Amino acid sequence: MAEPIRGLDADVVRRNLERVRERCGPDIEILAATKYVDPGELSVLAEAGIELVGENRLQDLEAKQAEHAGSFTWDFIGALQSRKIKRILPRVRLIHSVATDSALQQLGRHGSAETEVLVEVNLAGEQSKEGVAPEALGEFIARSQVRVSGLMTMPPATGDPEQSRPLFARLAELGAEHGLTRLSMGTSQDWEVAVQEGATIIRLGTTLYR
Repeated sequence: MAEPIRGLDADVVRRNLERVRERCGPDIEILAATKYVDPGELSVLAEAGIELVGENRLQDLEAKQAEHAGSFTWDFIGALQSRKIKRILPRVRLIHSVATDSALQQLGRHGSAETEVLVEVNLAGEQSKEGVAPEALGEFIARSQVRVSGLMTMPPATGDPEQSRPLFARLAELGAEHGLTRLSMGTSQDWEVAVQEGATIIRLGTTLYR
């Protein structure tokens, strides 16, 4: 397991945020992925101008919000356990990782007219990752009782961002086919390619922190 990120410098994070903003433009949402960020460091992110954060685990979301509830807009970006959806929903603006029928059932049970989610699509066919197959996407969306406003994908780890380009392009095609406006794609390894292919949300960690 990775070591918690500590010792963040607000000036460094601010400069990194400004650099990313200059390169992606004002219309792209920059989400700071805080899975490994120590709870005590979130005040540094707020000082640096971070407004949107994404958490991977319910327990971390609860703990960090207890200290910093009013500092950020919160999204849930981790693997989604359907039994925890009831507790996640009131804490976040958006869930990025809906990928199972059990999650749809719990969203239908506990969601509201304001609930908004993204469907995770497994474009690379990786067995180790969650995600709806592209050919099953239409029927999956149709089964949702809450608003699906977009799609998310997580390409395989790579040292070459160009390896992710065809997957990002395909996600954009699927979004257009289904009339979905949000595309959550691109991390520190490939965010610039994701922006070129139509990302509306990029999920960044080390690019912002170091």
